[in-house]
Amino acid sequence: MTEPEQSVYEMVGGDATFKKLVDAFYRRVEADEVLRPMFPESLEEGKYWQYLFLAQFFGGPAQYIAERGHPRLRMRHQPFVIDQEGRNHWFTHMCEAIDEVGIQEPARSIMRDYFERGSTFMINAESGSTNLMQWQNRSKDQSS
Repeated sequence: MTEPEQSVYEMVGGDATFKKLVDAFYRRVEADEVLRPMFPESLEEGKYWQYLFLAQFFGGPAQYIAERGHPRLRMRHQPFVIDQEGRNHWFTHMCEAIDEVGIQEPARSIMRDYFERGSTFMINAESGSTNLMQWQNRSKDQSS
């Protein structure tokens, strides 16, 4: 009888590692002039959902789906203009976060492969397209 294969979630050490990964990623997003305007003022809710999603996707508890339902990633990201440049920034930050956290092989390659394909799948605009969510920033600026 063979041993069951370990999930990525188990390989990397579970919840604590995914929380560190999300924190490392969002520190980079916060300082990124291309990505930061796409996110709300507070990053905490996005961090929470990303942590739950990634933990579940890579073999952890199904808490994301219990709290939020099906991920529907394309639908949830559709309001944001995601072009090749934005995708590249996102992917670079995630890869740097993986390295910062110290995720080892084979989990490192599995995760990088998923993030490469997933971030490319999120592209929904040609480079230079207008950010459809800019109205939120303008209305905040006008109310000040």
